[in-house]
Order: sequence, then C-alpha cells, then structure tokens
Amino acid sequence: MPDIRPTVGSSALVLNATYEPLCVVSVRRATILLLTAKAECVSDGDGILHSAHQTVPVPSVVRLTRYVKVPYRTHVGLSRRAIFARDGGRCAYCRGSAETIDHVFPRSRGGLHAWDNVVAACAKCNHSKGDKTPAELGWRLHAAPAAPRGVAWRVLGHRTPDPRWMDWLDLPSAHLEAEAA
Repeated sequence: MPDIRPTVGSSALVLNATYEPLCVVSVRRATILLLTAKAECVSDGDGILHSAHQTVPVPSVVRLTRYVKVPYRTHVGLSRRAIFARDGGRCAYCRGSAETIDHVFPRSRGGLHAWDNVVAACAKCNHSKGDKTPAELGWRLHAAPAAPRGVAWRVLGHRTPDPRWMDWLDLPSAHLEAEAA
C-alpha cells in the first residue's frame, strides 16, 4: 500500500489579494484555485502535478485574485496540542519535557479551563502539585500563561509552518527553529 500521509509540504498558504495571510489549505485545494483562475501562484513547493494535458508545479503559497473580506475569530481555540505548541513542549514549572496539561489554579477549587490558567507540565510536577496552587508549594511559573496572539496563530493554529511561508507570516526565525526541535 502506498504511503499517503501528508508531509510538511502537503499544504499551501492562501494569501488575500493584499498579501495578507488568510488560511492554510491542502495542495489539492490550492491547485483547484489556480486552475480556475481564482488565485495565482506566489511560491512553488516541491514537485510537479501531472494531468492528461498539463503539468503544474505544486503550489506552496497562492494569492487570491480578488479581495475577500473575512471576519476573523478574535481568539484561538484552546486545545491540548495548542497548549503544547504555545509552551514549546516544556513543563511550565521545571522546564523539562511536558507530557500533560495542568490547571495552575485547580479546577476543583474553581479554576477555569482557559488560556491563562492552563499550562503544559511534566508528569512528575503535575503529580506533585496535585490540588494545590504553585504559591502554596513555593513554585513559580517560568512564564505567565496567556492566550496566543498574532496572525500566525490565527492562520496556523498549532500547525508547524512551512519555511517558505515565513515572508508572509511575520514569524521570527527562532520560532521556526523551536518548532523543528
């Protein structure tokens, strides 16, 4: 059976007519946008797509030919994967490798399941902390938890960005290196 799992290059970044990042779509969807003249290719990816009558380079970044007004969500959805991405896969208490998520102010004591109360944690710290707050244990957080902001989080979410998208996402190169590690 052939290997059909998506790779890093199996998606394309869609830009508005003003070069503002809109979303990430599959290479198939990006190719359809190109073939129907609804978009133009800004950056090619790896490989070539073949049909019976033509060949098309795999698109990595496409720009819509018409401006689209999109109402953006003002927040990023809270998920386990997004928490690990925000915290870089590191424990908020000891900076070790994170395996679980922890509520800074425990839910059993009225803590909310929200961006500013949830952090990534290693199993040892999470178990040791139990139903207490970091202040009760004399612990401190290395960084205050907060909801992620910016164009990259709104467009990518927890996805790892393709290196060819950096010019349009305004991400520092350190972010890309942290994602690769």
